[in-house]
Amino acid sequence: MRTEQLEYIEAVTRLGSLRRAAESLHISQPALSETVRNLERELGVDILDRKRSGAKISSAGRELLPHIVGVLDAVDALRRAADDRHRTSRMIRLGTVNAATVPLLVPTIQAFRAVYPETQIEVTGAQQAEIHRALLEGGLDLGLVNYLQGDDKPPGLATTELLRGRPVVCMRSDSPLAGLSSVSVTDLLGQPLIVMRAGYVMHRYVHRLLEGRSPTFSYSTDGAEMGKLMVAEGLGATVLPDFSVTGDPLERTGLITYRPLAAADTYVQLVLQRPPSDSLPAAARALHDMFVQSAETYVRDTAAAASGASDRTAGRVADPMRMPPAS
Repeated sequence: MRTEQLEYIEAVTRLGSLRRAAESLHISQPALSETVRNLERELGVDILDRKRSGAKISSAGRELLPHIVGVLDAVDALRRAADDRHRTSRMIRLGTVNAATVPLLVPTIQAFRAVYPETQIEVTGAQQAEIHRALLEGGLDLGLVNYLQGDDKPPGLATTELLRGRPVVCMRSDSPLAGLSSVSVTDLLGQPLIVMRAGYVMHRYVHRLLEGRSPTFSYSTDGAEMGKLMVAEGLGATVLPDFSVTGDPLERTGLITYRPLAAADTYVQLVLQRPPSDSLPAAARALHDMFVQSAETYVRDTAAAASGASDRTAGRVADPMRMPPAS
């Protein structure tokens, strides 16, 4: 039994004759008649009454008609669901807490585009709680989120660690802080400070680091990318995970740099989270895997660059605290 046979029966019933059904279906009347006869032989029922004046559905056919229509409706529903799924797979929704580490995000999207040129990626900046909620409610496919050492992960999401690094002080390359091998809290308090807004992991970290003390002046901003731009414009320094600065375009061009915190006693994780269900589109699963590959490449490349940095650039300090992702 084929779906087209049921469609032919429905057309004959709806249009009242084999001739009109054949015209509507763009097939010959003999071909239509033979297709219907094959179904009748398979079912052992005369579905049509054939007379010289034409063919109409038989009484037995009328009893079967609701079942035929039900099958066709189910097939239509299946096709619509498959079409919706296809369209959904052409848009991946990615949430990130900080435009998510440009040195990792940009090469991953570039690699993805080379393999899936027709699939769009919608990148949305949001705070951690908003990303978690959207992942659980289906508003996002993937989320890039930072955690401090010891933070609990939400049980309803699958979590993959991508990068692990230390908090560092990000400053303009001509800042007095850039002449230090490491930055103390006292050094930091003597400079204008750009802090992340409440709700970000680095806001919580800086609040704990300063222990209630206030810098000479402070700004509040959303996300690391805006913080780095403000640093590049000379507005002050900021505290970020090292992986958010190393390899950033502003760092590569020499506008900004970073130094380790003398008091750094924890690490920051960048993780990729997703709903645990198997309904994640294939393209989103592929993007997930590419993030993992890009993170491995990033760790390898930055470690190699750090080992030779002191030989290439006077005054640059290699990062001795970089930690690879947990195995």
